[in-house]
Amino acid sequence: MRWKTLLALGLAVSTATNCYAATLIRSATVANGRDAQTAPADVRIDGDRIVAVGNLTPQKDDIVIDGRGLVLAPGFIDTHSHHDEKLGEHLDATQLLAQGVTTVVFGQDGGSEFPVAKLFAEREAHPAAVNIASYSGHGTLRGEVLGSDYKREATPAEVDRMRALLDADMRAGALGLSTGLEYDPAIYSSHAEVLALASEAAKFGGRYISHMRSEDRELWAALDELITIGRETGMPVQVSHAKLGMTDWWGQADRYLAKLDAARAEGIDASLDIYPYPYWQSTLTVLWPERDFDNRATAAFVLGHLAPPEGLLISGDSGDASHVGKTVAQIAAERGEDPVTTVISLIRAARAKDGDISVIGTSMDEGDIAKLIAWPHANISSDGAFEDLHPRGAGPFAKILRVYVREQKLLSLGEAIRKMSSLAARHMGIADRGEIRVGAIADLILFDPDTIRDNATTENPGAVATGMRRVWVNGVLSFVDGKATGERPGRVVRRGHSTPWPAAGGRAD
Repeated sequence: MRWKTLLALGLAVSTATNCYAATLIRSATVANGRDAQTAPADVRIDGDRIVAVGNLTPQKDDIVIDGRGLVLAPGFIDTHSHHDEKLGEHLDATQLLAQGVTTVVFGQDGGSEFPVAKLFAEREAHPAAVNIASYSGHGTLRGEVLGSDYKREATPAEVDRMRALLDADMRAGALGLSTGLEYDPAIYSSHAEVLALASEAAKFGGRYISHMRSEDRELWAALDELITIGRETGMPVQVSHAKLGMTDWWGQADRYLAKLDAARAEGIDASLDIYPYPYWQSTLTVLWPERDFDNRATAAFVLGHLAPPEGLLISGDSGDASHVGKTVAQIAAERGEDPVTTVISLIRAARAKDGDISVIGTSMDEGDIAKLIAWPHANISSDGAFEDLHPRGAGPFAKILRVYVREQKLLSLGEAIRKMSSLAARHMGIADRGEIRVGAIADLILFDPDTIRDNATTENPGAVATGMRRVWVNGVLSFVDGKATGERPGRVVRRGHSTPWPAAGGRAD
């Protein structure tokens, strides 16, 4: 009676609840995450596991949740997250739980905590409300070995040292190797270096996830490189935050997907993750692959083909913080100069202070985004962070449900949930999460399919999603009707697959 009274009062039920009673969620529409099907069912949680699914009878002392009119789904897995940067300040992870995200994967774009074991120890000592996993970042390993002398190819001895550091991360439970090949210091790496490290991760059953060498000018060659790594190592390969980030390529999503489909037909386990926004966020200098920042022709190409001046919103500026929230076009107008001159001077001023400029750049076509999202082997990710000016940190999973399910009907509800749960788990090699079945870990979300929506915008990027009723993480009630309960049951999720991949041919889903 005590637990039922607490529930009726809307109060948080503590972790100790699991010592006294199971939870029975009755009459919800259950999306199992494995396929696109949904059906009415009851689900019982006991401890951290799902123990029964079907037409169930309440047992004595069960905590009973009325799921009528609501959808019960596996917790979503964000396969590309930067929420690690301030997770220690947001251990309740409200903006993640409000979207239904129960597991976040760090170590992206080639950047990871060093060593990964340090991150895992910190989160085990101070758990968050969500689970965490991590890749080992190539850029981080390269920085540890080459230091400031990174603007060159690594020697064989240096690659061997990177391999040793990667070995330690893999033994600690890293999911695999991530790369950010448009960023310093990785932009100077050879294909042979990347392949050697990917091969090392593959020996441990690891995966390869990549912010590729180019998402614009050299997009097709970059995609070929990722596929080649899958072919030569046999390991699963995934494109991070897939996009056609140059106007010249708009409308060519079919060509992009045809390359990946051909790779899969060859036996390469190639996939992608994507967020549902036409604008990205990164450093402004990433658009200058030759690092020729004073070249007016390059700057003109960037503004003419990659992101227009009115589509480059400053989200951080080491040179002048007053620029944050303004576009390059607005700053140029204030100065009475052309945008090419402005963008060159902005970079010069930031670099003079050993800094950089962060921008939200509008570079993608909505039609291409929809096609990439709909691809059967695309899972959803955020690429987001806490306290950020891009809405992707607080909104993408709810946006998928609002825009692509409810409004545009591009995806069925069950298919959208599959992309955010079991498919994401499979792409990361995470076992026992992402599905509703007996024996699976009880990461579960209960939401209203008619009202769930994202509220985050570039004007209010931290606005949390609404429509999520309850979230359980490892069987613990962690979010109720818009508020975190204060429980922090999140765990470190280590790599499940540990045997080497075959030397060639990969494995398809």
